[in-house]
Amino acid sequence: MTFSATVFIGTSLDGYIARVDDDIEWLTSRGEKAGDLGFLEFLDSVDAVIMGRNTYDKVIGFGAENWHYGNRHVGVLSTTLPADADPRITVYRDLDSMIADLEAREVAHVYPDGGRLIQSFLRAGRVDKFIISVAPVLIGAGFRLFGELPEDVSLHLDSAADVGGGFAQLRYTVEKTHRKPEPGK
Repeated sequence: MTFSATVFIGTSLDGYIARVDDDIEWLTSRGEKAGDLGFLEFLDSVDAVIMGRNTYDKVIGFGAENWHYGNRHVGVLSTTLPADADPRITVYRDLDSMIADLEAREVAHVYPDGGRLIQSFLRAGRVDKFIISVAPVLIGAGFRLFGELPEDVSLHLDSAADVGGGFAQLRYTVEKTHRKPEPGK
């Protein structure tokens, strides 16, 4: 069984997901005015959450009361996190073993979270949809959502909405036919 993956993430208008020091206060403080931006409803649609190590550390830092994942499968892709670090998670050492395990579990819908993890999913052709909430701020530097890609990833705009607090939420479907850029363009 092949799963679908939807990225749900907040960015600054200039495309950053965190400052250089991993601070996301610029997002969380503005997000308080906008509510959950549909996150909890989205989370109800997924069978598994997969995050990178930095994202896992950030989530753990929010405290136990902010563990919104319930009984769904939660995985962390990390080469350094001990396998027994947290009984609520499965630690994966590489993308291939994670994909194999998700397929063996017959997971239908995955939520990948974390910049580098999302980039890995993109490079592997494993992202099907994006829900990007754009915060009304330019932060100028930090970690970008998107890194280098081996080819263009064409998207279809499904909707763009004002979701409150100055946030715009963009919803895209990934068009699975990729077109390489023409030389010199």
